[in-house]
Amino acid sequence: MPATDDVHIQRIRPLISPAVLYEELPASKAAQSLVEDSRRGLEAILDGQDPRLIVIVGPCSVHDPAAAVEYAKLLRAGTRHLEDKLLIIMRVYFEKPRTVVGWKGLINDPDLDGSYRINHGLRLARKLLLDVAEIGLPSGTEFLDTTFGQYYADLISWGAIGARTAESQIHRELASGLSMPVGIKNRTDGDVGVAVDAIRAARHRHLFPSLTKEGAPAIYETGGNQYGHLILRGGDRSGTNYDAESVGAAQALLRRHNLAENIIIDCSHGNSQKDPENQREVVRVVCAQLRSEDCPIRGIMLESHLKAGRQDYSLTAEYGLSITDGCLALQDTLPLLEQLATNR
Repeated sequence: MPATDDVHIQRIRPLISPAVLYEELPASKAAQSLVEDSRRGLEAILDGQDPRLIVIVGPCSVHDPAAAVEYAKLLRAGTRHLEDKLLIIMRVYFEKPRTVVGWKGLINDPDLDGSYRINHGLRLARKLLLDVAEIGLPSGTEFLDTTFGQYYADLISWGAIGARTAESQIHRELASGLSMPVGIKNRTDGDVGVAVDAIRAARHRHLFPSLTKEGAPAIYETGGNQYGHLILRGGDRSGTNYDAESVGAAQALLRRHNLAENIIIDCSHGNSQKDPENQREVVRVVCAQLRSEDCPIRGIMLESHLKAGRQDYSLTAEYGLSITDGCLALQDTLPLLEQLATNR
């Protein structure tokens, strides 16, 4: 009998169901209230009813939950007095898109050794989100795998669709059903139109297959997400797009499609030209624009960790130092947040 199924599959391992993980690591009432309140706060900012600035700040990716918890405690302590000006969301990214191959993030490879203990990674991810919530910070993350969100989306206040998946139909469908505001990045080459199309698509009803919390296959029908917004992250070919002219062009494109003129500036990636120190200049330019009456900038994203810079990933990785994109040190990040608050 010829083999025609799973020809290239070498091994199949059981995956824990979201319902079991929820039972193992339930969200407290305080955590649920924090998520709900922060989501409503984000919606109010995007509706123009709250003058605060959204700040999504934290490590490029989480590879060490202990360091992430320490970062969250220090960030919370250092920004309490800014709450009337800034809505701080901690960047808690568990998945990393790879151009070819490489470390895929905490969920896929929590041990940094290619063992891919995904069940363990899912437990670490949910536990970390619970810890960050108990500290008093909302969390934001990128949704890359379209099923992983079932394990922890109840603890996410702000979501992102990345530059590599903004053009993906299944990610646009996913965004239409997510329970929180979702930022969509311009494409890696700098194309903003693709992200605007994604925002438009996510506002509509979609039907798509996925898994229930119990792990059963099902068809999901969404009602559309009205809180999609644009993230300008620069481009590998087009260069930066955080200047007033680029922001104005993006604003005009949103207006042309009758979309809310809400823009978040990613201070890293193409806008920093891969140098984390350049995030300071992006913040300076953004602050100047925030003084304009018609400014559509509703927030920024900053890559920041306990220590400045980056390192290659290994089993002996230095504590508090990013193993993906380079980050600003937290001690250098806090003054930038003060600067942003001064301009609200």
